[in-house]
Amino acid sequence: MRHTVAPDKWRRSSYSGSGDGNNCVEVAPRRTRISVRDSKAPTRATLTFRPHSFAAFVSALQDPHS
Repeated sequence: MRHTVAPDKWRRSSYSGSGDGNNCVEVAPRRTRISVRDSKAPTRATLTFRPHSFAAFVSALQDPHS
């Protein structure tokens, strides 16, 4: 099943850097899922996670011992 997300729902990371800010991912939080896409290719495929899975993924990225 393909989910579309309204353009105004996408949020870019505050760590996206200077310049055009296209070296990052964007997320679109929804009640039942979190969608993730490449900011350089927003019309291409997205990844979709359940909220608890996305939270675990982000937590693992922040843990320096992972």
